[in-house]
Amino acid sequence: MNHLEAVRQKFLEVTDRFAGLQAECLNVHVEFPLLQRLALPITIGTAKFPGIKIHDTRMIRLMEVLLHGGTAVGGWRAKDIHAAVITALGITADQYGLNRLRYDLRKLKAHGLLVRDGKRYAYRLSEKGTRVALMFVLFHQKLCGPLANSLFHHQPDAALRPKGKLETAFHKADCSIQSIIQLLEAA
Repeated sequence: MNHLEAVRQKFLEVTDRFAGLQAECLNVHVEFPLLQRLALPITIGTAKFPGIKIHDTRMIRLMEVLLHGGTAVGGWRAKDIHAAVITALGITADQYGLNRLRYDLRKLKAHGLLVRDGKRYAYRLSEKGTRVALMFVLFHQKLCGPLANSLFHHQPDAALRPKGKLETAFHKADCSIQSIIQLLEAA
């Protein structure tokens, strides 16, 4: 009975965070200035941290795991995150070591995307971190994935005129890439 109020408060915090996450998930839009700022290196004191790029697959996979933090009521410890990343990606600890994970966590924390949960060494995404993680993950799932596995996977026929702006841009990019490949083969 004495601890009922503390439990109630903790559940209110969890429920509020969950409702906030759901609201963020339903209202995702790309903020290009934010993506540009994240790509720049940041200096805190004497430590310099590299930027977070939209094409950094390792960081995107880490953010994806952190987004699924619904089971981690009190935040994630580094070992918990490491185990979840290894399980989710189907890789070994040698391929993604704990030190590499800690480096990635420090980078996320330096950019304000990760905060400590309480006084323990447990972490969770900040409000900004949730927004950025959703942008990165959805960008890759909704745009990069379909493009990589789309009908554009074939060699475009130069005789056929592309129908839309996206196909025209892809055709131009593909021609440029092919010319670079030909130059590299000739060298």
